[in-house]
Amino acid sequence: MTGTELDEMGPVDYLVIEFPANRPPDGSALPLLVDLVGRGIIRVLDLEFVQKSADGSVSGIDIADVGLQGDFDVTLFAEAFSGLLDDTDLADAGEALEPGCSAAVLIYENTWAAPLATALRHNGAQLVASGRVPVQSILASLDALESEN
Repeated sequence: MTGTELDEMGPVDYLVIEFPANRPPDGSALPLLVDLVGRGIIRVLDLEFVQKSADGSVSGIDIADVGLQGDFDVTLFAEAFSGLLDDTDLADAGEALEPGCSAAVLIYENTWAAPLATALRHNGAQLVASGRVPVQSILASLDALESEN
């Protein structure tokens, strides 16, 4: 990437999505990811898969060997490689997994936010904190509020 391309990027996020040991990924979410890319909302920079064996060792899985099923090209993101995700990152992602589970590790640019991020950077602003609120936390908070009433 050129300096100009980097300067015009949106925020970059990552996700580690664990799949249960008894239910490997079926690929049903892949068309939704393709849709987000197609609509210019995100750009996939890296997509890797890892698995954690019963003994705790972590290894990479080729996307073609994940076992995804459906009417789509499973290798669509096989070429997504920015260099941001390395073996240490994959090992760290694997540490978060339960033994026997596998995971998708996704790094993506929020292209929808690129114009805002670019304008802010050009004005000298910088992102100093970021985070996500898991849906499970929101649901638990709503349940707690409901039980109080």
